[in-house]
Amino acid sequence: MLIVVEHPLIQHKLTLIRKKETGTKDFRENLDEIAGLMAYEITRDLPTQEIEIETPLQKCSTRELAREIVLVPILRAGLGMVDGITNLIPTAKVGHIGLYRDHITLEPMNYYAKFPGNIDEAVIMVLDPMLATGGSASSAINTLKDEGACHIKLVCIVGSPEGVQRIKNDHPDVDIYLASLDEGLNELGYIVPGLGDAGDRLFGTK
Repeated sequence: MLIVVEHPLIQHKLTLIRKKETGTKDFRENLDEIAGLMAYEITRDLPTQEIEIETPLQKCSTRELAREIVLVPILRAGLGMVDGITNLIPTAKVGHIGLYRDHITLEPMNYYAKFPGNIDEAVIMVLDPMLATGGSASSAINTLKDEGACHIKLVCIVGSPEGVQRIKNDHPDVDIYLASLDEGLNELGYIVPGLGDAGDRLFGTK
């Protein structure tokens, strides 16, 4: 299922990070804030369980999260979304996946993967600002499934129809969350209108 989160604050901040004149500091801060705002929608269907607690006045029945949350940013740009979500879910654990594109086959290659030990039971949020061709995201999800993960959400800021379709084809069980579904990909595989290279803009590199 594709969910495009169209909250006015998200759309305003997305406009700021799209602007080519936005510098590293403002790009980083607004990307972080967009991820945090999206987290409310992403977590809407998290399972809860009933527990009994004691307030200062009496005992009462209430609810708490029934599963742990694990954030898995795709290195490196996905790191820019972690703090915004952990500000809302400070108990979330964080794993990492590192991918690069093979220059000959153009396929994503996994060079690093480190996860908490509970991913088979946890709700996993794969984080990457851009969902372009969908190759890296699909590869990351494959890696997680190989490790036993079965409750996976893909969280991106900007996506293309091509990338969304790739994930739907490869992983129909994974929900996709976007702040914007853009027009498509250009001849170089960049999302248009997009926001440029999220990793370079986030870390001030070229």
